[in-house]
Amino acid sequence: MQLKCLIVEDEKLAQDVLKKYISLIPSLQLIQCCNNASEAISYLHSHKVDLIFLDINMPELNGIEFLKTLQHLPYVIITTAYSEYALEGYEYSVSDYLLKPIRYERFVKAVNKVIDLEKKQLSDTIDKKSEEVDEFIFIKEENTVHKLEFSQLLYIQAFGNYVKIFKIDEKVIVARITLTELESQLPDLLFLRTHKSYIVAIRLIEKIKNNEIFIQNKIIPLGNTYKQEVLRKIKI
Repeated sequence: MQLKCLIVEDEKLAQDVLKKYISLIPSLQLIQCCNNASEAISYLHSHKVDLIFLDINMPELNGIEFLKTLQHLPYVIITTAYSEYALEGYEYSVSDYLLKPIRYERFVKAVNKVIDLEKKQLSDTIDKKSEEVDEFIFIKEENTVHKLEFSQLLYIQAFGNYVKIFKIDEKVIVARITLTELESQLPDLLFLRTHKSYIVAIRLIEKIKNNEIFIQNKIIPLGNTYKQEVLRKIKI
C-alpha cells in the first residue's frame, strides 16, 4: 500500500522538511507540493490524493478555509506553528496535528495512524464486497455436479481444457472447463491468477518468495506476467 501525498505549505523550509520525511517512508509517495491553498484546489480538480500535509497559516486562504472548500476529504495531517488551531482542525476530521518544528518520530507516528485507518477502511470494504457475492459455484465432473464453496478451495491448476481443483480437505475435482472460464466465475476479492496455469485462494497465501507462492505446504509458481498485479492486489 502506498499513499499519494500532497503538501500544501507556503514556507520553503517547511516544504523541504516534509519532502525529506516523506522520502524516508516507502508507504508514502509525494505527487505534488503546492505553495498555497489556491494551487492545491486547482490541483485537486484533476488529481486524486490520499493524504494532505496542510499548513494552517497561509495567505489569502488559510488551511481551515481550504478544508471547507473540499467536498471529499482525503486524510489530512495539519502542520503549523500555532497550537490554537488544533481543536478547529479536528472538527474537520483531520487525522493528526503536527506542531512545527516537526520532529521525525512524531511525523512517523502521525503517518502510521493514517496507514492504520486506511488498512481498516480497505478491510471493511473487502468484507462488505465479500458479503455481496455468492459463497459457492457449481462445477460438473463427469456425471456429478459438485457444489464448490469458496472457503474450501485451495488452488486450481490448468491442464489444457480441463482443470484440477484442489480443496483444503485434499480432495481433487477434475472438471472440463478452461482456467479462464473458471476464473470468470470466481470473485477476484478472494482469488488470484498467479500464472497462466494457476489460481490461488488469497487468504491462504502464507508467503511469497521470488517467483514462488507458498500455500499450505504447496509451492505455486508466480509468473512474471502476473507478478505486478498479484503484489498490487495484496497491497505490496
